Amino acid sequence: MFDTVLRCVATLVVFLTLPLVIGQTEHKVMAHMQGRLGPMYAGGFHGWAQLIADGVKFAQKEDIVPAGADRRIFQLAPAVSLLPYLFVLLAIPVGPDGFVGQAIDAGLFFVLAVLGVGVIGKLMAGWASANKFSLLGGLRTAAQLMSYELPMVLAAASVAMAAGTLSLPGIVDAWEWYWIPWQVIGAFVFFTAGLAELQRPPFDMPVADSEIIFGAYTEYTGLRFALFLLSEYVGILVVSALTAVLFLGGWHGPLPDQLGWLWTLLKTFALAFVVIWLRVTYPRLREDQLMRFAWTALIPLALVQLALTGIIKVAIS
Repeated sequence: MFDTVLRCVATLVVFLTLPLVIGQTEHKVMAHMQGRLGPMYAGGFHGWAQLIADGVKFAQKEDIVPAGADRRIFQLAPAVSLLPYLFVLLAIPVGPDGFVGQAIDAGLFFVLAVLGVGVIGKLMAGWASANKFSLLGGLRTAAQLMSYELPMVLAAASVAMAAGTLSLPGIVDAWEWYWIPWQVIGAFVFFTAGLAELQRPPFDMPVADSEIIFGAYTEYTGLRFALFLLSEYVGILVVSALTAVLFLGGWHGPLPDQLGWLWTLLKTFALAFVVIWLRVTYPRLREDQLMRFAWTALIPLALVQLALTGIIKVAIS
């Protein structure tokens, strides 16, 4: 019982702290890459107080619920968008010898299924706002998320086929260094689809402020809006950690097994840096380009990776 409580508390601490670290890192990385002066001055040394200033700003804003909104669903939507990531973090192995919140035999199925729940929160937010622009934004978000779930699932299936198991710790145990060139197509598809699932640039058309006034979140203010932003940063952590576990060997590396958790974190934060880098590098895709990329590029690539995995598995056996 104590061990279970300890694992849950540790997962909750990670859930509440590491996304904030990623958010603070994004402020600093974008400030350097784009010459933004503001985030580098708040509080003095290297803008250390920027994240605190953002938190105070959201906390002091008035919590407004539109008069025509479905009040309960409107208030529940941010939690529905955020909490699935907490459950996914429980199943991601950080190190060997049971260093995981909860080991699940079909862990890959579990994390992919739970990640798909987040789209319901966006639809709830758009529909309950009683705003036609919010509803359109929610529908565009749902269309994007459902389109990019298919290549993500296919890419993950390739790794499961290679490892011969759906258990995330089992996949890491079976991983070998030569999987990196063999599964590179699947890694690209999975990571790119994950960016689109998070609506991160260049896949942020449904929430682009210049297009449809921040999509399904138009009517949200204060802490509820902050919860949607927090879900984005938790999502960066989850997608980066899953990519590291499935395609980069998780805790495998030059460090001893006892420090495998550190190697996993280093890979995760390296991928999170790539997410931030892509935000300041590439222009936003149009809606038609965004959907076409999923169906005519990522899905065929994922199917190629599946076929390649099948051929190599047969050849090896």
